[in-house]
Amino acid sequence: MTSTLYRNGVVHSPADPFAEALLVDDGVVTWLGAEDTAAGLAARADRVIDLDGALVTPGFVDAHVHVLETGLAAESVDLSAHAGVTTHAAALDALAAGARELDGSDPGGAEVLLAFGWDEQAWPERRPLSRDDLDAACGGRPVYASRVDGHSAVVSSALARVAGLESLPGWDPSGTGVVTGEAHHAVSGVVRQVSPGRRSRAYRTALAAAAARGIVGLHEMSEPNMDTRDGLRELVALTADPAGALPHVVAYRGELCETPDDARQLLADLPFLTGIAGDLCADGSIGSRTAALRQPYADVLPGPAGAPADGRLFLSAEEIAAHLAACSAAGTQGGFHVIGDRAMDEVVRGLELVADEHGPSTLRAAHHRLEHALFVDASALAALLLYGVALSVQPAFDSTFGGSRGMYAGRLGVARASNLSPFADLASAGVPLAFGSDTPVTPLDPWQGVRATLTHEDTTQRISARSAFRAHTRGGWRLAGLDHTGAGELRVGAPAHLAVWRAEQLAVQSAEGRLSQWNPEARAGQPLLPDLSEDAPEPQCLQTVRDGVVLHDTFD
Repeated sequence: MTSTLYRNGVVHSPADPFAEALLVDDGVVTWLGAEDTAAGLAARADRVIDLDGALVTPGFVDAHVHVLETGLAAESVDLSAHAGVTTHAAALDALAAGARELDGSDPGGAEVLLAFGWDEQAWPERRPLSRDDLDAACGGRPVYASRVDGHSAVVSSALARVAGLESLPGWDPSGTGVVTGEAHHAVSGVVRQVSPGRRSRAYRTALAAAAARGIVGLHEMSEPNMDTRDGLRELVALTADPAGALPHVVAYRGELCETPDDARQLLADLPFLTGIAGDLCADGSIGSRTAALRQPYADVLPGPAGAPADGRLFLSAEEIAAHLAACSAAGTQGGFHVIGDRAMDEVVRGLELVADEHGPSTLRAAHHRLEHALFVDASALAALLLYGVALSVQPAFDSTFGGSRGMYAGRLGVARASNLSPFADLASAGVPLAFGSDTPVTPLDPWQGVRATLTHEDTTQRISARSAFRAHTRGGWRLAGLDHTGAGELRVGAPAHLAVWRAEQLAVQSAEGRLSQWNPEARAGQPLLPDLSEDAPEPQCLQTVRDGVVLHDTFD
């Protein structure tokens, strides 16, 4: 047995809100309490960490990630604002630099240059990348430049030829180089043909980045256009044992099932799956104008690759119902990616079809989940509650793309955009929530997700830091059916999934403009969190621990 004593700090624990120290024995929290008592335990611990006032919290869970995509993006050209690419010209400069660097190792120009994260709505020119841009900047090399939402991309002429895109739906014949739908899937298949060594490196890169952000668990949203079944097997094997010092991976696979036998066969092939859900897309994304809307996009000129003015519905209510019924019969979670309000309408109709045929209890017993769910009106909310559907939500979508001046407002108009991401409605209604990033769409940055719920432009939809933090910690374990172990809380008997943070100020934070049911005074005993106000320094992750195994460490 190995043991670690953390002392002289602040422990975020509802079980003991005044705790200053914590003892971990063989991967389990065995004691927490006051500093004066910790002094007597120091002699029996294998390692004693002086926190020097640092905060110990449950480790974060990111409930929606794409590990391979995130790892590949880390070694590709970053065209996001986070990398300082804030203009169309800067994007072209970054692409040209990436091509020059690749020329050194691939002088023949055959290897595909990968780029991720561009968003023309954030550039002053409001001009998207084009095929001509890529051809000119990269000297005719095959180039794949994914838009920030991941549902469309621009490709160079050379890559379009290699992938045979000219005859595929979703290829824009006007010459913009934009690919969506089937054409996007085809070109994605080409660029994802990475060597086994590069694939393994990408997995480890992404997982290490998550650990450095205080993340101890991730929900991998695998699907055929992003990774293979063999890739998912490798990822799960890589992370199965905590001794491997990588975050825990909860595996989902997005493959549509028509019958219970389809679901059972997939589960037999991938027996570690938690669900047949995730990026099984009912529609696309707002940024690529492929999310299915009740009303046309406000900026529909010109829709990429001939996209319909109101987006695309990829699945019918009947297909949604068949998949959910199949998953229920197979005893596993089902679920979908759903963005637009028309797509949510179709999902609700699918739920109702299953309930009509099999009864609502069939749905509730399976604990199905939906990803993103930006539009949730009163009727959709009632259906989610009635059928026991949980939501995997990405709050950073709102802070990155939302608001009256963000990309959502540009695509939808300010009035419709203001109805997105109703955090308070969902939380107060009791819909089970788990937070994530959809990395690489938004970065692995869980505090950004918590902060986003405090700063929603609609003050009536803000929630407290405490509620958001629970959705980003315990909520992820709960959504995967793993909270029975006590994961997501620091209390005696719970697994030691924790993170240590240096933060200048700690506080109990309610959302500005909202009444709080918690007393913010220290004597009230509410667990503290880092100050997440706009001018506060970002919390620094000092250590991340999974089942007592250190994943990330800055202590000597």
